[in-house]
Amino acid sequence: MKSHGHARRPSIAITPDLAGPSPDSLHPRYELKVAYAEAVLRAGGLPFVVPYSDDRSVWEAYLERVSGLLVTGGAFDVPPDLYHDVPHDGLGLLKPERTAFELGLLRAALARKLPILGVCGGMQLINVAHGGTLIQDIAREVPSARPHQQNHDRAQPQHPVDVKEHSQLVECLGRGQLMVNSTHHQAIKRVGEGLMTTATAPDGIIEAIESKDGSIIGVQWHPELMGRVPGGQDLFDALVRESAA
Repeated sequence: MKSHGHARRPSIAITPDLAGPSPDSLHPRYELKVAYAEAVLRAGGLPFVVPYSDDRSVWEAYLERVSGLLVTGGAFDVPPDLYHDVPHDGLGLLKPERTAFELGLLRAALARKLPILGVCGGMQLINVAHGGTLIQDIAREVPSARPHQQNHDRAQPQHPVDVKEHSQLVECLGRGQLMVNSTHHQAIKRVGEGLMTTATAPDGIIEAIESKDGSIIGVQWHPELMGRVPGGQDLFDALVRESAA
């Protein structure tokens, strides 16, 4: 489709974080890393940040206007009751308002069969939306695991992951091993119905999942910070490409 001589950019809804009042700002505010929007723009998409609402009609109105969904990460955990568990030692900060909105929007997007990319906590929420469960704290529940919270520059890699054959992920990133950054203390425990594991770390921690038709991809790392190296911009290119189909 052409508009004024230019190809139409697929619109991508992006979920923001919510910051509460602080000494520097007395009012709550939405926050989003610039890197997310820039990655969508580089891929040829048009990013739209979607404010929270608990009204389903608002979720549907958002999704009527976009062609794909990007569920971002953040420094907070998914409430255990959403995957039929109780809080364990090591559970971090919860943001119930954000999670409720993202889960509602995500389920509505799944019903519409929109292309979806989940990053870090966004991947975990995709898994929960499909009936999967989470490891609440890797260090406590998987003591043999390597560190998954790096202290150095998050644009730099932390550990390798092995990408599985016969997946949409391998089509995006290529076969074999790649290096990724790592900023999470939770991980997928049981993969949700209709999803499959498509990448793992050497310690067995699940690093990527996708739907069986490849329209939904979730990665545990932060590709928005990795630029053009494999596992970075490629994922946003794939989301926009799927959204344009």
